[in-house]
Order: sequence, then structure tokens, then C-alpha cells
Amino acid sequence: MTIQGQDSEPQYEIHLLRRLLDVSVTLNSNLDLDPLLISILKATCEITDSEAASILLYDQNTDELKFVASNSPGSRSEELAIIKVPMEGSIAGQIVRENRAMVIQNAADDSRIFRRVDDTISFQTRSLLGVPMSMKDNVIGVLESVNKRDGLWTEEDREYLSILAGQAAVAINNARQSSDLKKAFNDLSQLDKLKNDFIAIASHELRTPLGVILGYASFLQDEAEGEASEHAAAVLNSALHLRNLIEDMTNYLQLGASELIREDVRVTALLEAALHDVQSLTEAKGHHVQVVNRDAPAIVYVDRLKIGLALTNILNNAIKFTPNGGEIGFGVEMRPREVWIKISDNGMGIPEDQLEKIFEQFYQVADHMTRRHNGMGIGLSIAKGMVEAHDGRIWAESAGLNNGSTFYVALPLSED
Repeated sequence: MTIQGQDSEPQYEIHLLRRLLDVSVTLNSNLDLDPLLISILKATCEITDSEAASILLYDQNTDELKFVASNSPGSRSEELAIIKVPMEGSIAGQIVRENRAMVIQNAADDSRIFRRVDDTISFQTRSLLGVPMSMKDNVIGVLESVNKRDGLWTEEDREYLSILAGQAAVAINNARQSSDLKKAFNDLSQLDKLKNDFIAIASHELRTPLGVILGYASFLQDEAEGEASEHAAAVLNSALHLRNLIEDMTNYLQLGASELIREDVRVTALLEAALHDVQSLTEAKGHHVQVVNRDAPAIVYVDRLKIGLALTNILNNAIKFTPNGGEIGFGVEMRPREVWIKISDNGMGIPEDQLEKIFEQFYQVADHMTRRHNGMGIGLSIAKGMVEAHDGRIWAESAGLNNGSTFYVALPLSED
């Protein structure tokens, strides 16, 4: 690696500085630890003209140093990983404790050389240059250059290796943080999946018995008299509250759902599915549901489950804010290039200045401390997101409070 000629020393220094610059760019652009360590070892040998290099990191728990990488002939990462270098009585330990570089020109008779590594990989350490890898005076490990190929270690070797060690410390720290973040993200993703699976299963399992409870409670309320009727009404109201909670859980699962699985679906099939989903709720509240243009021939290219959820959310909203025995309208209106699905009620209505706000996430017309209707306020926002994901539109109309409301969902017709 020595450059011959009158200007060899300046040229050599320029070469090393350029190499350090190249290494800096490489290290700062790599967050994968294993390739990063290999790059550091390679650069160490080239910059110091040495046979081999090693990286040891400090373990605060055990107060020891451990090898994380070495390119010494015959070394294997699994063998080196189990070797712990003590802080006391070793060159590497002294480098960490004193936070300074150390040069061993003749290692043959130096008792501080940790010979277990040489014995393990059948290697002989003849000379050694070690520098601390530190960040803001916090030493995280040691970078060692082993066996100078030609001559003795120089002050330039120590200086350049110290520069490289500083770059390596930052790069290793960034790679570790990136790895920790990936692990934390994967753990959170797994926990999130478990949570969502639990909510999905719980919601599904609760629907069937709740439907039975709603049905019997509604029947008992109609047939019973006096105190028994009051008890039945209390059961019915509690069941309706539980139904709202289940719908909120179902909606919550859709907050992060974005992938669409599209297919050609008859709009009437979507209507029937949505009506079936809310049947127990409409019966419990004694609503009369009128379906207009039930046999409309419209076909849309949509994700059946997501558009179905949007329609169910709008229906649930109409049912929730319509007094017992109210009127719910559900119909289809054909347009030249799209179909309009219309859901109306004669419930509490919506003030004109809030017709847009009701589609905002967690928004409720009534104050959360005084409102009579339970819920998180995410059903309509999810319906809006689902419809717009299908290049559709959703809007509401109302003549004001106590005058009912009408929701429109416009979806493009299938081109096939």
C-alpha cells in the first residue's frame, strides 16, 4: 500500500483522506449491522495496512467486552461471539477504561494481550493498534488493527484509525437503534394483530346471542305489563348499548384497513346484506323499514365487505338517532354513470352547519358529556373513507333538528 516516489507521503495522505470520506458515506448510508461491520473491518485493514481487524463492543450488564466482528484468518463469528474479554488485565479493557488509543509494537511478550482469541482461531497477534469507539465521551467499544504488514505503527495510523472509529461508533449506534426500532415495530405489529383478532372474534361471537336477547327483550316489552315491561325495557336498552359497543369495535378494526378486494356486485345484494346486519336492531326499536327500488339492476365494482360496512354504519346511525317506532328508508336511484344509494330517517336530524362535520373522526353532534346516544363517533368517518376509496361520494341532507336526515352514497357503475 506504500506509494513510491518523491511525493509519496502527500499522495498517500490524500489517498487515505479520500478513503475515509468514502467510508463515511458508506457507513452513514447503511443501517444493516452485519454488512456495516464488514465494511468497517475492510476499511481498517486498508487504512492501517494491517493483516486483520476486530470490533469489540462493551456490555454494560456484564462489564465485559465481546467480539462482534473479526476478519482474522480462521475466525468464525459463532466462535468469537462466546468469547468475553475482561475489562481488567486486557488491552481492550484498558482502552475502554481510559478512553485512549494504545499501540503495541511487539505483542509477543505482552501479558495484556488476550491470548484466548489467538488460541481459538489458531492466529498469532504480533502487533496491535487499538482505539476507542466513542460517542460524546461515551465509549461503546474498541476497534483493533492487528499485525502491521510493513514496519511499525505510526502516529498517522493512530490518527486515521481514531477517525474511522468515531465514524464506526455513530454508524453502529444508528444500526442498533434501527434494529431496535424494527424489533419494536414487529412486536407492536404482532400485538396489534392479536388485539384485532381478539376484537374481531369477540364482536362476531357476541352478535348471535345479542340478537337473541334483543329479540326476546323486544317481545317481552310488547307483551308484558307494569313492572315486567319496565324490566324488559331496561334489558332492551342495555342490549342496544352493547350493540353500539360491538359496532364501534367493528369500526375500530377498519381504521387501519386500506386494501380493497374488488368484484362485481349487484347493489341489491349489498342492500340485503346491510339490512340483514341491522335486522335485530330495527326490530328491537320497532322501526319500520321501507326499501325502494329493491330490484334495481345496478352492478358496482367494489370490495363487498367494505362497502357493506359503510352502508351498515349509515343504517346504524339512522337507527340510533331515530326514536322507537320511527321510519327508515333504504333505496336505489339509477344515474347515467353511477348509482345512488339513499338512506333516510325521521329522527333527530342534523343542523345545517354540521352536515360536513359529522363525517369527521370522533365527531358527535351532541356534547360527549350530555348526549343520550352512546358511541365513539367513527362510524360515519369510516363510511366516508370506504366510499371515497372506491371513487365514490357520500353526503348528508337535513332540514334541521327534529326533521330527520337523508344520507346519499354515490358509486360508479361497473364498466363491464
